[in-house]
Amino acid sequence: MIADRMLRGIAAAAAMAASVMFAASPAAATPVSPATGSYAATATAPPSPAPPPIPDDPNDPERAREYWLDGAKIRQAWSVTRGKGVKIAIIDTGIGKPPVTFDGAVADGTDVSGVGSSDGRTPVGVRDPNHGSWVASLAAGRGKPDGTGMIGVAPEAELLSISLGFPGSASTVPFADQVVKAMKWAVDNGADVINLSFTTNTLDWDESWDEAFLYAQEHDVVVIVAAGNRGSGTAMIGAPATIPGVLTVGGVDQTGVASTGASTQGITIGISAPSESLLGMSADGTLRSWDGTSGAAPIVAGAAALVRAAHPDLDAANVINRLIRTAVKVPDMTHTPDPLYGYGLLDAEAAVTASLPAVSSNPMGDLKEWIRVYRRADAPEPSQPQPTATPVAVPPLPAVEQPAERGSPLLPTPESLRYGTLPLLALTVPGILIALGVTAAARRIRLERGRRTPNP
Repeated sequence: MIADRMLRGIAAAAAMAASVMFAASPAAATPVSPATGSYAATATAPPSPAPPPIPDDPNDPERAREYWLDGAKIRQAWSVTRGKGVKIAIIDTGIGKPPVTFDGAVADGTDVSGVGSSDGRTPVGVRDPNHGSWVASLAAGRGKPDGTGMIGVAPEAELLSISLGFPGSASTVPFADQVVKAMKWAVDNGADVINLSFTTNTLDWDESWDEAFLYAQEHDVVVIVAAGNRGSGTAMIGAPATIPGVLTVGGVDQTGVASTGASTQGITIGISAPSESLLGMSADGTLRSWDGTSGAAPIVAGAAALVRAAHPDLDAANVINRLIRTAVKVPDMTHTPDPLYGYGLLDAEAAVTASLPAVSSNPMGDLKEWIRVYRRADAPEPSQPQPTATPVAVPPLPAVEQPAERGSPLLPTPESLRYGTLPLLALTVPGILIALGVTAAARRIRLERGRRTPNP
């Protein structure tokens, strides 16, 4: 791995730990009139023979508030399947134990936060601990036996409850490590669909997620991810919604228009579903109204479970392809996929019943190829440069003469005698002799002059 990618990975992990948040915003439990006509799907082929009827009273006040059951044609898809035999893993704060809603629904669970219960059924965290219960109730809530009360999109699918400790909880396990463990546990325990209703508000993700998400994709699991919400500070999608191969869900209001506060935008959004005036069952059995793509994602996860139940021979890539190719385009879309709507609005009936050609690859991208290109994990070693000319032999240099053993600094060396003392003697001795000769001559001259001078 090259240095800049390592630095980006470290920065991504730090940013993710600081900014991860739910893609939801709870609201007061107030009555909501059901929307009709605006969130509608186009006609599809006649459904297959209907299974035994499910208790469903559309006139029940609570169920009437679930406008997406008709708007996204979920009720029509129930004439074919209700998700039996499919497992949806909810990686969130944990699925609580309210009466009725999850009776017989949760097949297994675990905790990866270190502060929850071993079955993943104890809500974790102090901020929105019911978040996981709300998400699960939208995906596969059971409803009451008489056909009243809140019901999920795939009411016969099973759930896996995996409790996370989001930043701000008492968990001391790094969030990135929790997600890795949760993803692998979900796959190893039979998940067909994984729902992730959170965002990190950063495009990059921890490098350890490469292996975890690739593990899910290579084991034929559909991974559904919430896009995030502007109202919570997510101006643009962040990981895990940016990971290739996941199906990212944007949010719309009851009229099918992209939500301003309960959604965001980004080029990886693949499909849109309702994200405003949603319902969610809390752990204590209280029904709450809430907003956010945290709720849009499990609606699509439930639809994915319906497709997998109706077409057990399809792999994950073709399940995702059915969801996006049968989505209903809206007038506001400027591209396909559109940064607000993706391929359009969810149409569960069409996704279950339409006749579509098979695809050989995931239309939402190839994570393995992305890793190869951007992580350089499998890049070959750079080749060594080859010489282009014949080398020329160079004769060796003569050996360096080793200096003699050092003696006393007070004694002369041969070199000092040869180059210092002898030349000095050669110059000094003749000079002394000349000086002595001159001196003797001068004395003789003075003596001669003294003899010639007469005495008085």
